[in-house]
Amino acid sequence: MIDNKKVLAIIPARGGSKGIPRKNIKQLAGKPLIAWTIEEAKKSRYIDRLILSSEDPEIIEIARAYGCEAPFVRPKELSEDTTPGIAPVLHAINQLPDFDYVVLLQPTSPLRLIDDIDGCIENMWNVGAPACVSVTKPDKSPYWMYTLQENNMMKKLIERSESITRRQELPDVYALNGAVYVAEVDWLLASGSFLEQETVAFEMAKSRSYDIDTEEDFFLCDLLLSKRF
Repeated sequence: MIDNKKVLAIIPARGGSKGIPRKNIKQLAGKPLIAWTIEEAKKSRYIDRLILSSEDPEIIEIARAYGCEAPFVRPKELSEDTTPGIAPVLHAINQLPDFDYVVLLQPTSPLRLIDDIDGCIENMWNVGAPACVSVTKPDKSPYWMYTLQENNMMKKLIERSESITRRQELPDVYALNGAVYVAEVDWLLASGSFLEQETVAFEMAKSRSYDIDTEEDFFLCDLLLSKRF
């Protein structure tokens, strides 16, 4: 709870991962991937209820073993490859309507810390914004990126009148890292997205911003977590 406002945290974890089969419960540095998110979220000063949204019985069983509630089984139609990421969140809010704020914590960000979760909540509250999302500085600036046209002709992704030759001259840019999303429940139900003009950002270090999508990501996070402890 923050300033007498109730906070619901949702961990979405479907069973049909294609890139890495059974990714959400695959062993990562000695425990299932999803356990890293559950254990960190349980340390929060603000989260009143932490739940899992999944259609998969094995994921539900493992999440419960690590102390995460699973008050419902997610409908199959909200667990497809084409299901928008916001859909399970809106479904969970409608199942559990008595909350003021909602926090989305994807299990594919195992390096995030409680300081990132609570920091994102505090940032939204302190600036009076309806939503806050975590971001990080990308390795490569989009000002040095190109699209390929016909015959592989290069075209700058972002056109600028002046030429930039030094990295230090580039404007600071930030990318979503997928680790933490926070929003007012009523605002999110009305907007249907965490990302609107009113949304503010919470910057996270690159070292905690890995989002597991490939086997290489999994290997790297396993190595980093193994060295952390």
